[in-house]
Amino acid sequence: MLLNYFDKVKDYLLEMGHDIVKEDAAEGILVVTNQSRGLMNTILDCEGEILIIEQHIMDLNPDNSKAHKRLLQLNRNLVHGAFVLTEDACMLLFRDTLQLSNLDLNELEGSLNALSVGLIENTDELLSWASDKTLA
Repeated sequence: MLLNYFDKVKDYLLEMGHDIVKEDAAEGILVVTNQSRGLMNTILDCEGEILIIEQHIMDLNPDNSKAHKRLLQLNRNLVHGAFVLTEDACMLLFRDTLQLSNLDLNELEGSLNALSVGLIENTDELLSWASDKTLA
C-alpha cells in the first residue's frame, strides 16, 4: 500500500511541474524543489496513512519569544499547514499533514500553495529574523 501512495504522490508532483530532486520509494520519501514557488528541498513523507509535508525555512534563536509569538499569529492566516518549530526551537519549518487514503491532486496542490503563499506574504518579516544579528 505504501508504494501505491508513494506513486500517487509522485505522479501528482510531476503533474504539478515540481522537480523531484530525491526519492526513496522504500521509505516513502520524495524531495521536491520549485524555486519559483518557494519550494526548496520540500520533503514529502508517506508515513502509513499520512502524508507529511515539511520544509526548513530558516534557523532561529531559540530564545526569540517575539518571533515565536508572531509565528502563532501568522499561522492564523495560513489556509493549510503551519509554521512550526523543532523541539529545540532552533529551526523554523513549514509542516502539513494530509490523509493519503483519499488524497487528490487539488488537496496536495492546496497544501503546497499554502506554503508558497505563506512565504511570499511574510517574506519581509521572515527575512528580518534571518538578518537579526541576535539570532543563532
